[in-house]
Amino acid sequence: VTALVVEVPPVPPVAPPKPVVDVGDLTTPVTLQSYGEISPQGAGRLIEIATALEEKSEPRRALLAWERVMDLTKPDATQVTTAISAIKRLRPTQPDWNLKPETAISIHLHASTGKKLAKSLTPILEAVARDLQTASSGIVKVRATVIAGKTTTKGPAPVALWLTGTTKKNSPTETLSFTASSPDLLRAEVLKTVFLLLHSQLARTTAYTPPMALGEKEDPLTALSFRVSRLCWSEFAVGLNLPPKKQP
Repeated sequence: VTALVVEVPPVPPVAPPKPVVDVGDLTTPVTLQSYGEISPQGAGRLIEIATALEEKSEPRRALLAWERVMDLTKPDATQVTTAISAIKRLRPTQPDWNLKPETAISIHLHASTGKKLAKSLTPILEAVARDLQTASSGIVKVRATVIAGKTTTKGPAPVALWLTGTTKKNSPTETLSFTASSPDLLRAEVLKTVFLLLHSQLARTTAYTPPMALGEKEDPLTALSFRVSRLCWSEFAVGLNLPPKKQP
């Protein structure tokens, strides 16, 4: 008699249940600083919380947690990429943080160039001012001013850019200059220079993690919109309106 051998397929291992991520009290009001208290636990912990908040259909809170990855921790390159991707996905689904233009923090974008270039630069700078207001989620109101000086060079006139608060007593950013070989390049160069000014100011005057440097062909407006957190926009504008520090 031949015994019948029945092969029993192996039982696949059961994956352990995912640990429950504590996302805190979802009934508390959110602020621009929300989830900052978790930042000492590192980027990985904030990513866990941001992901869990998305899974719980809490995009407003998740966006704040993703922003804390960027501005209050030291994320590695992979974590930066993950956070920026999430911010790009979530920001367009949310209303502006500040919906009352009268409560926006006012700052002043200044440009100085030769008389010939000043005429074509003025509408570009005014458009960039509106772009910055949008990038800040309505937190910042930007006034643009072009100062026309003498043209002293035969080639493309240099453009000097800087930002200030609303009065002459406030401490300005540093001044950066560029030259544009054609008017078509002006807007991109202005936006790139504004990003550099904002990056430098945050690194020099705050404890926030400054946004990662621009890539060679990266759109600076995209970086200003999604790589600079709304909290950093607020801190940048508030800082420009503080009185200058007294010299010892």
